Amino acid sequence: DRVNLFGLGHRKPYILLGLLVQTVCLIVVPFIDPGSAYWSFVAVAFVLQMGMALYDTCTDGLALDTTPEDQKGTIQMFMVGGRALGVVITSLVVGLIAEKVSWAAVFWLLAAFTVVPIPLVLRMREADRPVERTFDWSAFSAFRSDVVIALAALGFVFFFIIAGANQLVNPFLEAEFGISLTLAGLYTAVWGIGVVLGSIVGGRMIDRIGDQRATWVSLGIAVAGTLVLALTSGPAMAWVVVALFGLAYGTYQTVYFALAMAHTDPRIAASMFSILMAVTNVAQGAGMGVSGVLADIAGFRWTFVLLAALNALAIPLMPAVFGRQKAAAAGG
Repeated sequence: DRVNLFGLGHRKPYILLGLLVQTVCLIVVPFIDPGSAYWSFVAVAFVLQMGMALYDTCTDGLALDTTPEDQKGTIQMFMVGGRALGVVITSLVVGLIAEKVSWAAVFWLLAAFTVVPIPLVLRMREADRPVERTFDWSAFSAFRSDVVIALAALGFVFFFIIAGANQLVNPFLEAEFGISLTLAGLYTAVWGIGVVLGSIVGGRMIDRIGDQRATWVSLGIAVAGTLVLALTSGPAMAWVVVALFGLAYGTYQTVYFALAMAHTDPRIAASMFSILMAVTNVAQGAGMGVSGVLADIAGFRWTFVLLAALNALAIPLMPAVFGRQKAAAAGG
């Protein structure tokens, strides 16, 4: 947001740097034996994640800079759907390559995929920033706003629940129905297809029925998608259930990311959006930890029921997030 690196822009050079860091790390990591050089492996993995976080954050910033207000659902549809499509492809291909060729081939293939967008980034031209998008430290005062605090809390609730439930899906199917690792990978692919569909549903809802209605609908889909996990009666039913849960996951993510875009101050677009995303990342970690403990205590099915019920925590936050929109509509 603040530094135009080498005069190349506020997004482009950082995206390139992140992609290059990830590519180098993916090439190097097969040469490190985690058993004998554990901390070297950890260091490379850490740097790799930093590279990914760098280009991911700046890509979000680029989307914030260039996406019209009425198309924020569409851009998040492509972003969430694209990531889910990557999960589908890797869940189907990575295991096969690792088994038939080697893990080194997997990492080098991922490095090759990382290089693919570089020519597209090189062709990109960033427009000069207008005054209203010029970096300003005072813009961080937005985090004292009741609306932004409520939005962050809403994101925490959403991602605590959806990530907590998501991490239990395959362990639940393995424990209840004894599915194989190969079958677990296929279920993950079906989940990914559901997420892609959910991104389309969420994106279209945001653009067509508005932020508030789309958020309420995504809340209902999430409750249903989580509850139905608890009702899974066998491996055959699980195909449908996993797809429905993927739909809920994709809808939730797309709608919230579009909401965050709508409330981001353009002077600190990437910074503000990344901070809101950091809250959701913390929520995911907390949700995974808590859901794991609950599954040990109460079992998978009751944990899914409890997580579905926790969506009620989002309800009192809605007026704070959307009150401003109501006031604006009334004034208009």
